[in-house]
Amino acid sequence: FWNAAACGERLLLDASDKSGYLAQMDKRYSLEPFIEDFARFDASRDLDVLEIGIGLGADHQRFAQAGARLTGIDLTDRAVEHTGRRFELFGLKSDLRVADAESLPFADASFDWVYSWGVLHHSPDTAHAIDEVWRVLRPGGVARIMIYHKHSLVGYMLWLRYALLAGKPWRNLGDIYANHLESPGTKAYTMEEARGLFRQFAEVRISTVLTHGDLLESGAGQRHQGWLLSLARRIWPRRLLRWALPGHGLFMLIEAVR
Repeated sequence: FWNAAACGERLLLDASDKSGYLAQMDKRYSLEPFIEDFARFDASRDLDVLEIGIGLGADHQRFAQAGARLTGIDLTDRAVEHTGRRFELFGLKSDLRVADAESLPFADASFDWVYSWGVLHHSPDTAHAIDEVWRVLRPGGVARIMIYHKHSLVGYMLWLRYALLAGKPWRNLGDIYANHLESPGTKAYTMEEARGLFRQFAEVRISTVLTHGDLLESGAGQRHQGWLLSLARRIWPRRLLRWALPGHGLFMLIEAVR
């Protein structure tokens, strides 16, 4: 699935020079402005930082430009090649590798920070991948990880379309996410389940954010089409949803200290 197009690749109009990657970066942070506060790029100078799931490398570039000692992995050659091309164009350095988050090729206590945005919920064994994050962090090191939140407006919309309106109201949200959101087997978690995943960590802080997908503000990354979605986008009560359901966003932001 991810070899067909790296995450965010559809936002990249031109991979031949810097301007294409800069435009993709601008679009990414326009759609998801909360990334910058969460990732804390500017605070990474002189730290050993691992990013799991580099995609097109926008966040990776920000860490490199901030002065982090940087390592990046992805499951696909495609993403590593894209990020490698990006870094060559901008004159940046990182140890880029194809690797599996469930079996990180690094010694215990190798990193000060581990960062992963929207990746580990795609792993077949997310719990083991997070245990690997804990293993490679130094004592006192910080993991900043985004995974999907089960009780989200995106999940409710998908359930409405692929369960209720399909005459299959017994389908649960786990089944819906696994079959209708991004790669097959994609998972989403409650806050309680997320705390269980991060049980080994000394401190865990969790919050959720309403995304452009929850608020139907953009079609980016959206593979669902049709008249019903077009109608919903016109009448969606965004102001009301921000007020009434602020805790029902798709993105769950987790900061955990080893």
